[in-house]
Amino acid sequence: MKFFETLKNIWGIDELRKRILFTLALMAIFRLGTFIVLPGVNPSALDTPDGNTNDLLGLINLFTGGAFNNASIMALGIMPYITASIIIQLLGFAVPYFQKLQSKEGESGRKKLTQITRALTVAITLVQGAGYLTYIKSQGAMSAQVDPFIFWATGIITLSTGTIFAMWLGERITDRGIGNGVSLLITVGIIVGLIPAFIFEVQDSSDKLLLLVVEMAGFFLVTMATVMVVTGIRKIPLQFARRMVGRGGDGGALPNAGARDFIPLKVNASGVMPIIFAQALMFLPATAVTFAGGDANSWVVQKFNDFTSLPYNIVYFFLVVAFTYVYTALTVRPDQYTEYLRRQNAFIPGIKGGKPTEEYIDTITSRITLPGSIILGIIAIMPAIVASMGVNIAFAIFFGGTSLIIMVGVVLDTLQQIESYLLMRKYDGLVKDGKMIGRGGSGRIQQLGADF
Repeated sequence: MKFFETLKNIWGIDELRKRILFTLALMAIFRLGTFIVLPGVNPSALDTPDGNTNDLLGLINLFTGGAFNNASIMALGIMPYITASIIIQLLGFAVPYFQKLQSKEGESGRKKLTQITRALTVAITLVQGAGYLTYIKSQGAMSAQVDPFIFWATGIITLSTGTIFAMWLGERITDRGIGNGVSLLITVGIIVGLIPAFIFEVQDSSDKLLLLVVEMAGFFLVTMATVMVVTGIRKIPLQFARRMVGRGGDGGALPNAGARDFIPLKVNASGVMPIIFAQALMFLPATAVTFAGGDANSWVVQKFNDFTSLPYNIVYFFLVVAFTYVYTALTVRPDQYTEYLRRQNAFIPGIKGGKPTEEYIDTITSRITLPGSIILGIIAIMPAIVASMGVNIAFAIFFGGTSLIIMVGVVLDTLQQIESYLLMRKYDGLVKDGKMIGRGGSGRIQQLGADF
Protein backbone atom coordinates (compact mmCIF):
# COMPACT_ATOMS: atom_id res chain seq x y z
CA MET A 1 0.00 0.00 0.00
CA LYS A 2 2.88 2.33 0.76
CA PHE A 3 4.33 1.69 -2.70
CA PHE A 4 1.05 2.45 -4.49
CA GLU A 5 0.54 5.54 -2.34
CA THR A 6 3.98 6.79 -3.40
CA LEU A 7 3.16 6.17 -7.08
CA LYS A 8 -0.09 8.09 -6.62
CA ASN A 9 1.81 11.01 -5.07
CA ILE A 10 4.33 11.00 -7.92
CA TRP A 11 1.55 11.04 -10.52
CA GLY A 12 -0.28 13.76 -8.62
CA ILE A 13 2.58 16.26 -9.00
CA ASP A 14 1.86 17.94 -12.33
CA GLU A 15 5.42 19.05 -13.13
CA LEU A 16 6.93 15.69 -12.15
CA ARG A 17 4.36 13.78 -14.20
CA LYS A 18 5.12 15.88 -17.29
CA ARG A 19 8.85 15.40 -16.83
CA ILE A 20 8.51 11.62 -16.50
CA LEU A 21 6.27 11.34 -19.57
CA PHE A 22 8.63 13.59 -21.55
CA THR A 23 11.58 11.39 -20.55
CA LEU A 24 9.78 8.18 -21.52
CA ALA A 25 8.74 9.64 -24.88
CA LEU A 26 12.29 10.66 -25.80
CA MET A 27 13.70 7.30 -24.70
CA ALA A 28 11.10 5.58 -26.89
CA ILE A 29 12.23 7.69 -29.85
CA PHE A 30 15.82 6.71 -29.15
CA ARG A 31 14.91 3.03 -29.04
CA LEU A 32 12.98 3.37 -32.30
CA GLY A 33 16.12 4.71 -33.96
CA THR A 34 18.04 1.55 -33.04
CA PHE A 35 15.86 -0.45 -35.45
CA ILE A 36 16.28 1.83 -38.49
CA VAL A 37 18.94 0.13 -40.63
CA LEU A 38 21.65 2.02 -42.51
CA PRO A 39 21.05 2.19 -46.27
CA GLY A 40 22.89 -0.46 -48.27
CA VAL A 41 23.49 -2.80 -45.30
CA ASN A 42 22.29 -6.34 -44.65
CA PRO A 43 22.12 -6.52 -40.83
CA SER A 44 21.61 -10.31 -40.78
CA ALA A 45 25.28 -10.71 -41.73
CA LEU A 46 26.23 -9.12 -38.39
CA ASP A 47 24.13 -11.46 -36.24
CA THR A 48 25.91 -13.47 -33.54
CA PRO A 49 23.70 -16.51 -32.91
CA ASP A 50 25.79 -17.72 -30.00
CA GLY A 51 25.14 -14.46 -28.14
CA ASN A 52 28.84 -14.11 -27.37
CA THR A 53 29.54 -10.90 -25.50
CA ASN A 54 32.99 -11.62 -24.18
CA ASP A 55 34.79 -9.40 -26.68
CA LEU A 56 34.97 -5.70 -27.52
CA LEU A 57 32.24 -5.78 -30.14
CA GLY A 58 29.91 -7.60 -27.77
CA LEU A 59 30.40 -4.92 -25.11
CA ILE A 60 29.79 -2.13 -27.63
CA ASN A 61 26.60 -3.86 -28.74
CA LEU A 62 25.53 -4.12 -25.08
CA PHE A 63 25.89 -0.38 -24.42
CA THR A 64 24.08 0.54 -27.64
CA GLY A 65 21.12 -1.70 -26.83
CA GLY A 66 21.71 -3.99 -29.82
CA ALA A 67 21.97 -1.10 -32.31
CA PHE A 68 25.55 -2.09 -33.19
CA ASN A 69 24.59 -5.53 -34.49
CA ASN A 70 21.42 -4.11 -36.06
CA ALA A 71 23.58 -1.81 -38.24
CA SER A 72 21.17 0.97 -37.34
CA ILE A 73 21.53 4.72 -37.70
CA MET A 74 22.14 4.72 -33.92
CA ALA A 75 24.86 2.04 -34.15
CA LEU A 76 27.43 4.23 -32.36
CA GLY A 77 24.84 5.34 -29.81
CA ILE A 78 25.87 8.00 -27.34
CA MET A 79 29.34 6.52 -26.83
CA PRO A 80 31.26 9.12 -28.94
CA TYR A 81 29.77 11.83 -26.70
CA ILE A 82 30.85 9.90 -23.60
CA THR A 83 34.36 9.54 -25.05
CA ALA A 84 34.52 13.28 -25.80
CA SER A 85 33.32 14.13 -22.29
CA ILE A 86 35.99 11.92 -20.73
CA ILE A 87 38.70 13.51 -22.87
CA ILE A 88 37.58 17.03 -21.89
CA GLN A 89 37.46 16.02 -18.24
CA LEU A 90 40.99 14.63 -18.37
CA LEU A 91 42.21 17.76 -20.14
CA GLY A 92 40.75 19.73 -17.24
CA PHE A 93 43.27 18.03 -14.94
CA ALA A 94 46.31 18.71 -17.12
CA VAL A 95 45.73 21.77 -19.36
CA PRO A 96 45.46 25.19 -17.67
CA TYR A 97 43.02 26.52 -20.27
CA PHE A 98 40.49 23.77 -19.53
CA GLN A 99 41.13 24.11 -15.79
CA LYS A 100 40.18 27.77 -16.05
CA LEU A 101 37.01 26.97 -17.96
CA GLN A 102 35.97 24.33 -15.41
CA SER A 103 36.60 26.21 -12.19
CA LYS A 104 36.89 29.96 -12.79
CA GLU A 105 34.75 30.95 -15.74
CA GLY A 106 31.43 29.96 -14.18
CA GLU A 107 28.43 29.54 -16.47
CA SER A 108 30.22 30.99 -19.51
CA GLY A 109 33.05 28.49 -19.02
CA ARG A 110 30.62 25.58 -18.82
CA LYS A 111 28.92 26.71 -22.03
CA LYS A 112 32.29 26.90 -23.78
CA LEU A 113 33.19 23.40 -22.57
CA THR A 114 29.83 22.13 -23.85
CA GLN A 115 30.55 23.59 -27.29
CA ILE A 116 34.03 22.03 -27.34
CA THR A 117 32.61 18.67 -26.25
CA ARG A 118 30.03 18.74 -29.02
CA ALA A 119 32.63 19.58 -31.65
CA LEU A 120 34.91 16.81 -30.38
CA THR A 121 31.95 14.42 -30.45
CA VAL A 122 31.47 15.10 -34.16
CA ALA A 123 35.18 14.48 -34.84
CA ILE A 124 35.18 11.21 -32.88
CA THR A 125 31.98 10.09 -34.60
CA LEU A 126 33.52 10.63 -38.04
CA VAL A 127 36.50 8.44 -37.11
CA GLN A 128 34.44 5.75 -35.38
CA GLY A 129 31.87 5.84 -38.19
CA ALA A 130 34.57 5.07 -40.74
CA GLY A 131 35.79 2.22 -38.56
CA TYR A 132 32.28 0.84 -38.19
CA LEU A 133 31.66 0.92 -41.95
CA THR A 134 34.97 -0.90 -42.45
CA TYR A 135 33.76 -3.56 -40.01
CA ILE A 136 30.45 -3.86 -41.89
CA LYS A 137 32.30 -4.32 -45.19
CA SER A 138 34.66 -6.93 -43.69
CA GLN A 139 31.66 -8.95 -42.48
CA GLY A 140 30.12 -8.97 -45.95
CA ALA A 141 27.12 -6.94 -44.79
CA MET A 142 27.48 -4.24 -47.47
CA SER A 143 25.11 -4.69 -50.37
CA ALA A 144 26.89 -5.45 -53.64
CA GLN A 145 24.42 -3.26 -55.51
CA VAL A 146 25.52 -0.08 -53.70
CA ASP A 147 28.31 2.12 -55.06
CA PRO A 148 31.21 2.09 -52.51
CA PHE A 149 31.63 5.87 -52.53
CA ILE A 150 27.92 6.49 -51.97
CA PHE A 151 27.91 3.83 -49.25
CA TRP A 152 30.79 5.48 -47.37
CA ALA A 153 29.53 9.05 -47.81
CA THR A 154 25.94 8.37 -46.79
CA GLY A 155 26.98 5.94 -44.05
CA ILE A 156 29.33 8.34 -42.27
CA ILE A 157 26.84 11.22 -42.53
CA THR A 158 24.00 9.04 -41.25
CA LEU A 159 25.99 7.64 -38.33
CA SER A 160 27.16 11.14 -37.35
CA THR A 161 23.60 12.44 -37.53
CA GLY A 162 22.38 9.55 -35.38
CA THR A 163 24.96 10.22 -32.67
CA ILE A 164 24.28 13.97 -32.69
CA PHE A 165 20.55 13.29 -32.48
CA ALA A 166 21.12 10.93 -29.53
CA MET A 167 23.24 13.61 -27.86
CA TRP A 168 20.44 16.14 -28.41
CA LEU A 169 17.89 13.74 -26.92
CA GLY A 170 20.09 13.27 -23.85
CA GLU A 171 20.46 17.01 -23.33
CA ARG A 172 16.72 17.57 -23.70
CA ILE A 173 15.99 14.86 -21.12
CA THR A 174 18.43 16.51 -18.71
CA ASP A 175 16.84 19.95 -19.23
CA ARG A 176 13.14 19.09 -19.38
CA GLY A 177 12.91 15.52 -18.15
CA ILE A 178 14.00 13.62 -15.07
CA GLY A 179 17.52 12.33 -14.42
CA ASN A 180 20.69 12.63 -16.49
CA GLY A 181 19.67 12.16 -20.11
CA VAL A 182 22.90 10.72 -21.49
CA SER A 183 23.19 8.21 -18.64
CA LEU A 184 19.54 7.20 -19.05
CA LEU A 185 20.05 6.46 -22.75
CA ILE A 186 22.98 4.17 -21.91
CA THR A 187 20.97 2.52 -19.13
CA VAL A 188 18.05 1.86 -21.48
CA GLY A 189 20.39 0.02 -23.83
CA ILE A 190 21.77 -2.08 -20.98
CA ILE A 191 18.30 -2.95 -19.65
CA VAL A 192 17.21 -3.97 -23.15
CA GLY A 193 19.98 -6.57 -23.08
CA LEU A 194 19.30 -7.60 -19.47
CA ILE A 195 15.63 -8.53 -19.96
CA PRO A 196 16.10 -11.21 -22.68
CA ALA A 197 19.23 -12.52 -20.94
CA PHE A 198 17.24 -12.92 -17.70
CA ILE A 199 14.33 -14.63 -19.50
CA PHE A 200 16.70 -17.03 -21.25
CA GLU A 201 18.43 -17.85 -17.96
CA VAL A 202 15.08 -18.59 -16.27
CA GLN A 203 14.01 -20.84 -19.14
CA ASP A 204 17.38 -22.58 -19.25
CA SER A 205 17.27 -23.25 -15.50
CA SER A 206 13.59 -24.18 -15.32
CA ASP A 207 14.52 -27.75 -14.38
CA LYS A 208 17.12 -26.54 -11.85
CA LEU A 209 15.04 -24.45 -9.49
CA LEU A 210 17.60 -24.46 -6.66
CA LEU A 211 20.36 -23.26 -9.01
CA LEU A 212 18.11 -20.45 -10.26
CA VAL A 213 17.35 -19.34 -6.69
CA VAL A 214 21.08 -19.29 -5.89
CA GLU A 215 21.76 -17.22 -9.03
CA MET A 216 19.06 -14.69 -8.13
CA ALA A 217 20.35 -14.46 -4.55
CA GLY A 218 23.87 -13.90 -5.86
CA PHE A 219 22.66 -11.21 -8.27
CA PHE A 220 20.85 -9.49 -5.40
CA LEU A 221 23.96 -9.54 -3.18
CA VAL A 222 26.19 -8.17 -5.95
CA THR A 223 23.66 -5.41 -6.64
CA MET A 224 23.55 -4.49 -2.95
CA ALA A 225 27.36 -4.42 -2.82
CA THR A 226 27.35 -2.11 -5.84
CA VAL A 227 24.81 0.17 -4.14
CA MET A 228 27.04 0.23 -1.07
CA VAL A 229 30.08 1.24 -3.11
CA VAL A 230 28.16 3.89 -5.07
CA THR A 231 26.49 5.47 -2.02
CA GLY A 232 29.06 4.81 0.72
CA ILE A 233 30.57 7.92 2.31
CA ARG A 234 32.96 8.74 5.14
CA LYS A 235 31.75 11.74 7.13
CA ILE A 236 34.38 14.18 8.39
CA PRO A 237 32.75 16.35 11.11
CA LEU A 238 33.00 20.13 10.83
CA GLN A 239 32.50 22.99 13.24
CA PHE A 240 31.38 26.37 11.93
CA ALA A 241 32.81 29.09 14.17
CA ARG A 242 30.68 31.92 15.54
CA ARG A 243 31.05 35.32 14.00
CA MET A 244 31.58 38.05 16.60
CA VAL A 245 29.89 41.42 16.00
CA GLY A 246 31.03 43.91 18.63
CA ARG A 247 30.03 42.55 22.04
CA GLY A 248 26.78 40.99 20.96
CA GLY A 249 28.05 37.72 19.57
CA ASP A 250 27.04 36.82 16.03
CA GLY A 251 23.89 38.96 16.34
CA GLY A 252 22.06 36.54 14.11
CA ALA A 253 24.38 37.33 11.22
CA LEU A 254 25.25 33.65 10.82
CA PRO A 255 22.04 31.63 11.33
CA ASN A 256 23.72 28.25 11.88
CA ALA A 257 26.74 29.60 13.73
CA GLY A 258 28.32 26.96 15.93
CA ALA A 259 26.32 24.19 14.22
CA ARG A 260 27.98 20.94 13.25
CA ASP A 261 28.23 19.76 9.71
CA PHE A 262 30.33 17.24 7.80
CA ILE A 263 32.31 16.64 4.61
CA PRO A 264 30.97 13.53 2.81
CA LEU A 265 33.94 11.76 1.22
CA LYS A 266 32.80 9.01 -1.12
CA VAL A 267 34.21 5.52 -0.70
CA ASN A 268 34.31 5.34 -4.49
CA ALA A 269 34.84 8.91 -5.66
CA SER A 270 35.90 7.77 -9.13
CA GLY A 271 32.61 6.11 -10.06
CA VAL A 272 32.72 3.85 -13.08
CA MET A 273 35.72 5.56 -14.70
CA PRO A 274 38.41 3.09 -13.43
CA ILE A 275 36.51 0.19 -15.01
CA ILE A 276 36.14 2.08 -18.30
CA PHE A 277 39.84 2.94 -18.44
CA ALA A 278 40.92 -0.57 -17.40
CA GLN A 279 38.60 -2.16 -19.93
CA ALA A 280 39.99 0.03 -22.70
CA LEU A 281 43.55 -0.98 -21.82
CA MET A 282 42.65 -4.67 -21.71
CA PHE A 283 41.92 -4.65 -25.44
CA LEU A 284 45.27 -3.07 -26.33
CA PRO A 285 47.45 -6.25 -26.22
CA ALA A 286 45.24 -8.19 -28.63
CA THR A 287 44.81 -5.12 -30.86
CA ALA A 288 48.58 -4.49 -30.93
CA VAL A 289 49.32 -8.10 -31.87
CA THR A 290 46.73 -8.00 -34.63
CA PHE A 291 47.99 -4.72 -36.15
CA ALA A 292 51.59 -5.91 -35.87
CA GLY A 293 50.74 -8.82 -38.14
CA GLY A 294 50.92 -11.41 -35.39
CA ASP A 295 49.00 -14.63 -35.12
CA ALA A 296 45.33 -13.92 -34.46
CA ASN A 297 45.09 -17.28 -32.69
CA SER A 298 48.05 -16.66 -30.40
CA TRP A 299 47.80 -17.09 -26.64
CA VAL A 300 47.90 -13.35 -25.98
CA VAL A 301 45.08 -12.59 -28.42
CA GLN A 302 42.90 -15.40 -27.12
CA LYS A 303 43.37 -14.69 -23.41
CA PHE A 304 43.10 -10.90 -23.58
CA ASN A 305 40.08 -10.98 -25.88
CA ASP A 306 38.12 -13.20 -23.48
CA PHE A 307 36.88 -11.62 -20.26
CA THR A 308 36.42 -15.07 -18.68
CA SER A 309 40.11 -16.03 -18.87
CA LEU A 310 42.25 -16.02 -15.70
CA PRO A 311 45.12 -13.83 -17.04
CA TYR A 312 42.60 -11.25 -18.25
CA ASN A 313 40.91 -10.98 -14.87
CA ILE A 314 44.12 -10.83 -12.82
CA VAL A 315 45.45 -7.93 -14.88
CA TYR A 316 41.99 -6.35 -15.05
CA PHE A 317 41.56 -6.41 -11.27
CA PHE A 318 44.87 -4.67 -10.56
CA LEU A 319 44.24 -2.10 -13.30
CA VAL A 320 40.88 -1.21 -11.75
CA VAL A 321 42.50 -0.78 -8.31
CA ALA A 322 45.31 1.35 -9.76
CA PHE A 323 42.99 3.56 -11.82
CA THR A 324 40.72 4.05 -8.81
CA TYR A 325 43.62 5.59 -6.90
CA VAL A 326 44.75 7.66 -9.89
CA TYR A 327 41.28 9.02 -10.71
CA THR A 328 40.48 9.70 -7.05
CA ALA A 329 43.73 11.67 -6.73
CA LEU A 330 42.68 13.75 -9.75
CA THR A 331 39.09 14.40 -8.67
CA VAL A 332 39.34 14.73 -4.88
CA ARG A 333 41.34 17.90 -4.19
CA PRO A 334 42.07 18.37 -0.44
CA ASP A 335 43.41 21.86 -1.11
CA GLN A 336 40.02 22.93 -2.51
CA TYR A 337 38.25 21.56 0.56
CA THR A 338 40.67 23.47 2.76
CA GLU A 339 40.11 26.69 0.85
CA TYR A 340 36.36 26.24 1.08
CA LEU A 341 36.52 25.69 4.84
CA ARG A 342 38.64 28.82 5.20
CA ARG A 343 36.10 30.91 3.29
CA GLN A 344 33.22 29.51 5.35
CA ASN A 345 35.04 30.10 8.66
CA ALA A 346 34.84 26.35 9.42
CA PHE A 347 37.30 23.80 10.75
CA ILE A 348 37.65 20.11 11.53
CA PRO A 349 37.59 19.61 15.33
CA GLY A 350 41.06 18.80 16.64
CA ILE A 351 42.79 19.63 13.33
CA LYS A 352 44.57 22.90 12.65
CA GLY A 353 43.57 24.85 9.57
CA GLY A 354 45.63 25.09 6.41
CA LYS A 355 48.18 22.41 5.60
CA PRO A 356 47.27 20.06 8.53
CA THR A 357 43.62 20.03 7.38
CA GLU A 358 44.69 19.30 3.80
CA GLU A 359 46.92 16.42 4.95
CA TYR A 360 44.16 15.03 7.18
CA ILE A 361 41.60 14.97 4.34
CA ASP A 362 44.19 13.42 2.03
CA THR A 363 44.94 10.67 4.58
CA ILE A 364 41.26 9.85 5.10
CA THR A 365 40.71 9.76 1.34
CA SER A 366 43.61 7.34 0.86
CA ARG A 367 42.34 5.05 3.61
CA ILE A 368 38.78 4.77 2.34
CA THR A 369 39.93 4.43 -1.28
CA LEU A 370 41.72 1.13 -0.54
CA PRO A 371 38.64 -0.90 0.42
CA GLY A 372 36.59 0.97 -2.19
CA SER A 373 39.04 0.08 -4.96
CA ILE A 374 39.24 -3.58 -3.91
CA ILE A 375 35.44 -3.93 -3.82
CA LEU A 376 35.21 -2.16 -7.18
CA GLY A 377 37.83 -4.55 -8.60
CA ILE A 378 35.87 -7.56 -7.34
CA ILE A 379 32.67 -6.20 -8.86
CA ALA A 380 34.53 -5.65 -12.15
CA ILE A 381 35.63 -9.30 -12.41
CA MET A 382 32.42 -10.75 -10.95
CA PRO A 383 30.94 -11.55 -14.43
CA ALA A 384 33.90 -13.84 -15.14
CA ILE A 385 33.57 -15.51 -11.73
CA VAL A 386 29.87 -16.33 -12.16
CA ALA A 387 30.42 -17.36 -15.80
CA SER A 388 33.00 -19.92 -14.61
CA MET A 389 30.30 -21.31 -12.30
CA GLY A 390 28.07 -22.19 -15.24
CA VAL A 391 25.94 -19.05 -15.58
CA ASN A 392 25.17 -18.13 -19.18
CA ILE A 393 27.61 -15.46 -20.42
CA ALA A 394 24.80 -13.23 -21.71
CA PHE A 395 23.38 -13.06 -18.17
CA ALA A 396 26.69 -13.25 -16.29
CA ILE A 397 27.87 -9.97 -17.77
CA PHE A 398 25.21 -8.16 -15.71
CA PHE A 399 26.54 -9.54 -12.41
CA GLY A 400 28.99 -6.67 -12.18
CA GLY A 401 31.31 -4.58 -14.26
CA THR A 402 30.40 -1.41 -16.09
CA SER A 403 26.80 -2.37 -16.84
CA LEU A 404 25.71 -2.95 -13.24
CA ILE A 405 27.49 0.11 -11.82
CA ILE A 406 25.97 2.34 -14.50
CA MET A 407 22.49 0.98 -13.87
CA VAL A 408 22.77 1.37 -10.10
CA GLY A 409 24.20 4.88 -10.30
CA VAL A 410 21.64 6.13 -12.82
CA VAL A 411 18.68 4.60 -10.98
CA LEU A 412 19.79 6.11 -7.66
CA ASP A 413 20.33 9.56 -9.18
CA THR A 414 16.93 9.48 -10.90
CA LEU A 415 15.17 8.34 -7.72
CA GLN A 416 16.90 11.12 -5.80
CA GLN A 417 15.41 13.72 -8.16
CA ILE A 418 11.96 12.16 -7.85
CA GLU A 419 12.33 12.13 -4.08
CA SER A 420 13.19 15.83 -4.03
CA TYR A 421 9.88 16.61 -5.78
CA LEU A 422 8.00 14.49 -3.24
CA LEU A 423 9.65 16.15 -0.26
CA MET A 424 9.03 19.63 -1.65
CA ARG A 425 5.31 18.80 -1.82
CA LYS A 426 5.38 17.53 1.79
CA TYR A 427 4.93 13.92 0.70
CA ASP A 428 6.86 10.98 2.17
CA GLY A 429 10.11 10.15 0.42
CA LEU A 430 10.91 6.96 -1.44
CA VAL A 431 12.39 5.38 1.68
CA LYS A 432 10.98 5.00 5.15
CA ASP A 433 12.98 7.77 6.83
CA GLY A 434 12.22 10.24 4.03
CA LYS A 435 15.82 10.54 2.81
CA MET A 436 17.89 8.33 0.53
CA ILE A 437 20.96 7.34 2.54
CA GLY A 438 24.24 8.33 0.96
CA ARG A 439 22.66 10.37 -1.84
CA GLY A 440 22.28 13.62 0.01
CA GLY A 441 24.23 15.75 2.39
CA SER A 442 24.10 19.06 4.14
CA GLY A 443 23.32 22.18 2.17
CA ARG A 444 26.70 23.83 2.55
CA ILE A 445 28.66 20.72 1.62
CA GLN A 446 26.35 20.05 -1.31
CA GLN A 447 27.29 23.50 -2.53
CA LEU A 448 30.92 22.51 -2.09
CA GLY A 449 30.34 19.57 -4.42
CA ALA A 450 28.56 21.85 -6.88
CA ASP A 451 31.53 24.20 -6.88
CA PHE A 452 33.72 21.31 -8.02
